Amino acid sequence: MMDWTDRHCRAFHRVLSRHALLYTEMAVDKALIHGDPERIIGFDPVEQPVALQLGGSVPEDLARAARIGAGFGYAEINLNIGCPSDRVQSGRFGACLMQEPELVSDCVKAMQDAVDVPVTVKCRIGVDDQDPETALFGFVDTVSAAGVTSFAVHARKAWLKGLSPKENRTIPPLDYDLVRRLKQRRPELEIILNGGLETLDQALAESAGLDGAMIGRAAYHDPWVLARVDSRVFGQPDPILTRHDALLAYRPYMQARLDEGVSLHSMTRHILGLFQGLPGARHWRRILSEKSNRPGAGLDVLDEASAAVPQQDEAA
Repeated sequence: MMDWTDRHCRAFHRVLSRHALLYTEMAVDKALIHGDPERIIGFDPVEQPVALQLGGSVPEDLARAARIGAGFGYAEINLNIGCPSDRVQSGRFGACLMQEPELVSDCVKAMQDAVDVPVTVKCRIGVDDQDPETALFGFVDTVSAAGVTSFAVHARKAWLKGLSPKENRTIPPLDYDLVRRLKQRRPELEIILNGGLETLDQALAESAGLDGAMIGRAAYHDPWVLARVDSRVFGQPDPILTRHDALLAYRPYMQARLDEGVSLHSMTRHILGLFQGLPGARHWRRILSEKSNRPGAGLDVLDEASAAVPQQDEAA
């Protein structure tokens, strides 16, 4: 979700759910150590609870980066062992580390020693020619022995040779049953299902018997997926009832960022899918796409775009 789930995206998703755990983009450990942490991982307290996702493979560097993240107030530090992009392979982190569970164990141990907040792992079920059952159980056993108790498992292999990152999200077959077997055989661990989950109904159905579900791109392209999470997952009232209510709730955040010099486009690019599948959605996207990038664009553009979509009763 690099370049997608930035602070403006997360602030909007928090409007839709008060209780879902949100994740940052993956931040590279060395970038945090040698760059500007505020620019890379700064966030607004309204986003909480939010987890910082890190990429790296040097224990000492990950420990320093985790310490920086904890200092910013993140509720959790997550090590990404699932991303298959060329960038992470060249840096020896991400999904390629499924082949080096002992190194991952050293990494998470160093991170845990550096911070007081939970350290978790996101992984695949295997890579390339690995047998998923053997690879996943061996990886989880090795890493959990270092103290990690929570794993978000993307239920696909990653083919590091031969498939693009985009193809790795769709072509390798999903194996939800394998993730469920992992939970059955390692009941003491928290196991979160990830991969191919398109709706809240599907996420709840497929994660039955597990400890949760992680929805990524589906929630980005159609944020309304998150709108009933609080009532259906956490037994709490949903914070908003309609998509137009969501825009009203997001306006104060947007205005505050505009006052700081943030462009309107930096925020509206994350809400293009809000009215997906509804009458007026095309006009909504067109107005935002054409006008939010103009110099001085303000909330009048948002008002014009939202006026193109009829108000609806979505409480049910």
